Amino acid sequence: MSPLAPRERLLDVLSKKLVDRPPVICTGGMMNAAIVEVMQKTGLTLPEAHFSGAKMAALAEAVSEHTGFENIGVPFCMTVEAELFGSRIDHGTLACEPKIQSEAFTSLTKVEITANAVRGGRAMVVAEAVDRLSRKRPDFPVVATLTGPVSVAASIVDPVTFLKELRTRREDAHRVLGQVTAVLAEYAGALVAAGATVIAVGDPTATVEILGPQLFQEYAVHYLNDLIGAIHALATPVIVHICGKLGNGTRLLPGLASDAISVDAMVSLKGLKADSPALVTMGNLSTYLLQWGAPDKIAERAVELVRDGVDIIAPACGLSTSTTLASITAMTRAVKDRPS
Repeated sequence: MSPLAPRERLLDVLSKKLVDRPPVICTGGMMNAAIVEVMQKTGLTLPEAHFSGAKMAALAEAVSEHTGFENIGVPFCMTVEAELFGSRIDHGTLACEPKIQSEAFTSLTKVEITANAVRGGRAMVVAEAVDRLSRKRPDFPVVATLTGPVSVAASIVDPVTFLKELRTRREDAHRVLGQVTAVLAEYAGALVAAGATVIAVGDPTATVEILGPQLFQEYAVHYLNDLIGAIHALATPVIVHICGKLGNGTRLLPGLASDAISVDAMVSLKGLKADSPALVTMGNLSTYLLQWGAPDKIAERAVELVRDGVDIIAPACGLSTSTTLASITAMTRAVKDRPS
């Protein structure tokens, strides 16, 4: 089998076609590889690149080139969507990613979502970056990452109140999550129109650990599938990342309609593949190991994941900005250089 271009390899894996080896990627968003070392080497820095499509595209391309990840991922944070709905954002520094400063609403009952929300904030900056990247690098998959519906809702309503009201105000919860999902679908549509190859969705609040299996099914699976359906209608594949321990929630993962499932480091992807052979799996090299481990140990773990039959090799969750290039390239080279 002749070597595949990175874009073709990733799309083939997501279509469940036979490939020469797993792709090794880092999607952007919650899995942001814009580490300090890359920014210092290139002079392309955050927070400036959050606000310019040209700078965002240039930094994303530099990240791919220096790390060896076989995709280009944008944006570099999980706050673009919350900003659309009116939450106040601390845009961070070179070494510190953006975070929610204050939520827009005190309760689900207070949430009002205006029309054309996607046309505000940084959403169009991300779309411009996608457009630039897809035109410049047609051989590479441009992965545009969204924050998932439950996590967005928890970033526009005080999260403690939000989690309580998922149980006590179910009607309001479904109303808000439905509205949030509709805006996310519109945003995804703008990213696909700009040239995104794949949409990745990170929903770290939508975990079985936090919600429990019943609410995970009622809210997370429901609205993720609504969002996935809207993206699939645009003939675009979707990767979904679920954080945390799965426990009994493992049985619910086949109910997600995404083209691949990414999970955290504490989940056995080998076991997940054994339980659900039809799942396309992604992950899950520990970000703790990537930050603190020796390069040879990182390489060993990457090769182990390939041997376990993991379909896409990737970090298990968000990378620390202090992670070194030596650590990341130990991972990417191990996957690329492993004999077929």
